[in-house]
Amino acid sequence: MPGPGRRPTMRDVAARAGVSLKTVSRVLNDEPGVLPGPAGRVRAAAAALGYQRNESAAALRRTGQSSRTIGLVIEDVGNPFWAGLIKAVEQIARPRGYLLVAGSSDQDHDVERELITSLCARRVDGLLVVPSSRDLGYLSDELAHGTAIVAVDRPLPGLDVDSVVSGNADGARAAVDHLVELGHRRIGYVGDTATYTSAERLRGYRQALAAHDIADDPQLLRVAHDVPAAQAATRELLDSTPAVTALFTGNNLLTRGAIRALAQRRHDVALIGFDDFALADLLEPSVSVVAQDPAALGRQAAELLFARIEGDAGPRRQVVLSTELIVRGSSLPAA
Repeated sequence: MPGPGRRPTMRDVAARAGVSLKTVSRVLNDEPGVLPGPAGRVRAAAAALGYQRNESAAALRRTGQSSRTIGLVIEDVGNPFWAGLIKAVEQIARPRGYLLVAGSSDQDHDVERELITSLCARRVDGLLVVPSSRDLGYLSDELAHGTAIVAVDRPLPGLDVDSVVSGNADGARAAVDHLVELGHRRIGYVGDTATYTSAERLRGYRQALAAHDIADDPQLLRVAHDVPAAQAATRELLDSTPAVTALFTGNNLLTRGAIRALAQRRHDVALIGFDDFALADLLEPSVSVVAQDPAALGRQAAELLFARIEGDAGPRRQVVLSTELIVRGSSLPAA
């Protein structure tokens, strides 16, 4: 019998059934050549011990390399945006017989590296990475060893890998263009500057201002990384002189912070946020957003990954998905 805390092995089954290890292997792998008597004892011993076949080890032996597992490293599994992406990847992986293992980096470079290193040590066949660091050069060895890698939401600088991103700058330009069309010229921006996506959205904001001959005033820019910081940043912009008449926020969490500040202080300031979120259409006023499609990001990235796993050796591809400006009640005209 196996000791406490140890899973039963084929050796335990062989000892209980009184047969060789090879006989156990043949029976549990449904191979021919074993007499009914010994085969019955093997199955009875496996059932009595609660033996479970190690599918990962079996796959590695069968194919010589495949673990039938892919890894996904994202920012935060608790964020509904990333949850939608995970579900889409699972829907591509499951019919192929692959298990998805996902983890959160929390935009911490050390945590990100630890997660990626751990997944690679488990011999995943492919990696989907939402990079928080700009330096993931250590993945070069994994690429050389044949691990398929696809960057999601942001490219991986310096690595020759496929990527699937949204048109962040285009989406931001569309939002600011819309606010200018409503008569606004004092348009505040609340965003995170730490990632490729946030930098692209700020770039789109600035391009739109330039296109309309509006000065890029640094006093109208605020950096925030979470809801409380966005709420405080919005209050500062509302207290500026002259005050802002419109706000553009860089992601759904920052939009929530802005909404809280506006609800407490002002109801005449227009607001557009990047990323849609639950109940945005039911608030009063409902919130205009630049919507991405996290499911499409996940599907496209997973399809690219499996193409590489299955032997596609073509040139690197970058897929850019379009965004959609959804106009709702918070698209208030300038006074």
